[in-house]
Parts: sequence; structure tokens; C-alpha cells
Amino acid sequence: MTQTRTPINRYESAAAWREVDDYFSDILTPEDPDLVAARESGTDTSMPNAEIAPNQGALLGLLTQIADAHRVLEFGTLAGYSTIWFARAVGPDGHVVTLELEDENARVARANFERAGLADRIDVLVGPATHSAQQLVDANTQPFDLVFIDADKPNNPTYLDAALKLTTPGAIIIIDNVVRNGAVTQPNSGDPRVEGARAVTRDIAAHPDLDATAIQTVGIKGWDGLIVARRR
Repeated sequence: MTQTRTPINRYESAAAWREVDDYFSDILTPEDPDLVAARESGTDTSMPNAEIAPNQGALLGLLTQIADAHRVLEFGTLAGYSTIWFARAVGPDGHVVTLELEDENARVARANFERAGLADRIDVLVGPATHSAQQLVDANTQPFDLVFIDADKPNNPTYLDAALKLTTPGAIIIIDNVVRNGAVTQPNSGDPRVEGARAVTRDIAAHPDLDATAIQTVGIKGWDGLIVARRR
């Protein structure tokens, strides 16, 4: 399988993987102009190319609907591409709260939400996600039905702890980018992102009220994967 130059913030991806992603995305989950604009605006954020793939966005939307989730909490906004998938999935009576560190990323995302006609069902909280999440806890915020953790990876265990404080039994917690091009199996990688993935995996396994599995994926973003957990 042939490779091309790997974009920043992605892993090496074989041509066949990308072709399969494109095949299914084009047939099953074609992007509309608002999604395309949001994805392309990722180049204006602090992490170009870091947004989820279109077929993964569709998966998040389907999981939201399967879980009958009406309130979604997202750690990590960037240009708001995944946020749009969530906001559409929760419907006009649902709500998404998304946490973003950088003011400029939040500005880009809000413009995308306005363009997509979804700004009324999305709140963007700007600042360190640990602080924003704690503010939600302190405010006794209404519990969320689904939490998507896709922010700075070393803090994954902290975000899981916050997610548990902000959900109730039956809630879904999804953690992205846990395979790390296979490095998750390396106990001494020295990479804090890998260590964050390994630590949150151990925390989930040790928690008596969580059932979970992990799925590794290949595609336009290379070799990675996600954990899907459910509160008992």
C-alpha cells in the first residue's frame, strides 16, 4: 500500500485506507456545504487537520441518537466540526456544551455554528477544560447524556473524572485518539499523550460503574481509535 506525505496532526495513512474512507463517506455520509466549510476552517485553528474524519463524525451522531442523548458535553472544540455532528443529532430541543482552550479556535467554531444554523443549541466555554468542567460541576449543571473527550490527551484521566461527575447511569462517555499509532501498548513511551491514553484506560477498567470497549481504526487520519464506555 502506498503512502503520501502525512499532514500535520495526523498519522501516516495508506492509500487504500483513505480510499475506503472516501468510498463509504461518499455513499453513506456525504458532507453538506456547512460541514465542508467547518472541516476546511480547521486550517485556521491551532491544530490543523486534527478534526475527526467525516465517517467518524457520522458515527458520533449515530451513537448520540442511539443513546437518545439530548445533552452532550464535548472536551475540545477546535473548528467545531464534531460539534456540528452532535448538535444535529440532539435535535432542536437538545443542547451541546463544548469546551475550548483558545479564543481564536472558539471564534472560528462560532462562525461555523452560525453558518450551520445551530448556534442556538451550542454553548462554547473558553478556557482550560479542567476549569470549565469544574465550573459546570460547581453550578450543579443538568447531567449530560453523552460526553466526548477529545482535548489534550495527558488530561484524559481528569476529564474522565469530570465526566463522571457530570453524568448519571446510562450515560455514554467516548474518548478519542487512544491508540496513538499503536503506541498505546508501550508502557515506557515517554509520550505524555500515550501515558494519558493508558492511564484513562486503566481508570475505566478499575471503575465499578463503567462498561467499556476500545475500537482501533484506520483511515484518512491514520491508525488510531476510541474508547466507548457506558455508566451502569
